[in-house]
Amino acid sequence: MAARILAVRHGQTAWSRSGRHTGRTDVPLLEEGRGMAEALGERLRGAPWDGLPDAEVRTSPLSRARETCGLAGFGDRAADWDALLEWDYGAYEGLTPAGIKERAGRDWLIWRDGVVDGERLEQVAARADEVVAWARSAERDVLVFAHGHLLRVLGARWLGLDPSFAARLRLDAGALSVLGWAYGEPAVESWNDRGHLDLPGR
Repeated sequence: MAARILAVRHGQTAWSRSGRHTGRTDVPLLEEGRGMAEALGERLRGAPWDGLPDAEVRTSPLSRARETCGLAGFGDRAADWDALLEWDYGAYEGLTPAGIKERAGRDWLIWRDGVVDGERLEQVAARADEVVAWARSAERDVLVFAHGHLLRVLGARWLGLDPSFAARLRLDAGALSVLGWAYGEPAVESWNDRGHLDLPGR
């Protein structure tokens, strides 16, 4: 079996709900976010995943990702990995895009303009490349719990594209994505899959 990455964005937090850039600030899950994680776990325990018994599991060490991992039922199998940390937004930490545009005094797009006193996009991409290399190092699925911007860059780098392609990969809180293969080439099997969150009663 060729290596695949199953990538989970953490559940909802107060900052993700309001659109504030949450890099290294350790914001906890909301109750809604906890429910997202539990719904994901229920889904992955069923067919066709059957609990992913042979998958290696890693998580960002930030609590919103680690708690999502634990509530989904994978905490006892997961190793923390700094490569999965969210983009360090530096001076833009905690700000919304509108707030950043106001501070910058001009139109602003993170994929084009970057951040002040934080990581460059190229540095985020280098960490994503570490994850890609690890995932492809053996023939087994890997399951990662991480953050929106980092996982979007991971999707771009899995495909061998410039990290700025991540601007075109929307990713919602609690969503599941699968990076795999088609005809021997890296491919997106699914992206921003919210099937476990859109069920009646959730």
